[in-house]
Amino acid sequence: MNPVYSLSQLFSEQKETTFVEIPGMVSRAFGHDTLVTTLTMSKLFSIYEIDLEVQRAIVPQNLSKLMDYISLFLDNQQGIYFPGIVLSARGAGLYDKKSKTYNLQAIEKLYVVDGQHRIAAFKRLAELLQSSMASAKDQREYEKMEEISLKLGDLFNFPISVLIYLDIDAKQERQLFSDINKLPRKIGGNLAVLREQRRFYHVLATKLSQAPSISQISVDLFSERGRAPEYIMTYHLLIEILVGLFEGRMKSLARGNLYHFTEKDLDHHYSLALAYLEALMRVLPEPDRKHQCWTENIQISLAIFLHGQATKTGQFNRYALEHAVKILPHIEWDGIYSGDESSRLPRRTRIMKALQFFRDYYEENHINIHDLEAE
Repeated sequence: MNPVYSLSQLFSEQKETTFVEIPGMVSRAFGHDTLVTTLTMSKLFSIYEIDLEVQRAIVPQNLSKLMDYISLFLDNQQGIYFPGIVLSARGAGLYDKKSKTYNLQAIEKLYVVDGQHRIAAFKRLAELLQSSMASAKDQREYEKMEEISLKLGDLFNFPISVLIYLDIDAKQERQLFSDINKLPRKIGGNLAVLREQRRFYHVLATKLSQAPSISQISVDLFSERGRAPEYIMTYHLLIEILVGLFEGRMKSLARGNLYHFTEKDLDHHYSLALAYLEALMRVLPEPDRKHQCWTENIQISLAIFLHGQATKTGQFNRYALEHAVKILPHIEWDGIYSGDESSRLPRRTRIMKALQFFRDYYEENHINIHDLEAE
């Protein structure tokens, strides 16, 4: 009896076999045989396996973010972009040079080296959609069934690039996983925020930064981290100010930074935000970081404070906002912090301290100041 060296060899000797065919060209890269191809998610689901000795455990927060991202495509047909999945064959499969296909037996699997969370997010969404389909069927909601069916079709047919290492072992997989996830560095700070152009406040901030009437409030759109010396604000700070102005809260608690909004809503908020920044330029000293009133913490505090004044009637009132900003020229900015508090206190504490200062000052002085201006 001839020896059997692999499952592929064993199954190839059978008369009736079922293969999973993967088209692609085999090439030599860094000393290893690799195959690059594009697969639909349905085919990828049928061939992948997870080795927990190589992969880390699924991080629920990361999974949830990826599912939300994929839903942009499923719900609204927005373009989404994924890096390729990296798999390892571990000796499985046979490559047919004539047909240029890599053939796997149904029992054979390819092990994930990189892309576990991406695959898990697609799979979890498929399970949720299938569950919703069963529920809709029980309720005889046929229109909903049709809608879910279309989403499932989009999900299963979603194409994704795949790189398959044909001849590396588990030890090499672990090293490859480490290299892939350790060496690259994410873009950060201002540049990372700027590149996000789907959410409401990001789109609004981009539009505002190009307004000629507030060009003196220069916004750094290109620095990866921090802010270049010649700019008044970072793009990230502008978004924080917008959240404070329209929601009266810190950016981390924002509720209105949505993916879906109308041009009418964008234009309305743009008009209000532009009027706000123009008002600041009228009543404050010329924009310069040497002035306390133009520093980051003060600007966020002002936006949150003026939100409170503009929404006292329940809706954002432009005239109430313009009335409230008239008190700003009378504020002694250097009196907000004592000693080294402006540098010693935590960022959030500095913002809240300035906010309380504005509220107290307005409560104590706004009647007298407005009376004097009326005279």
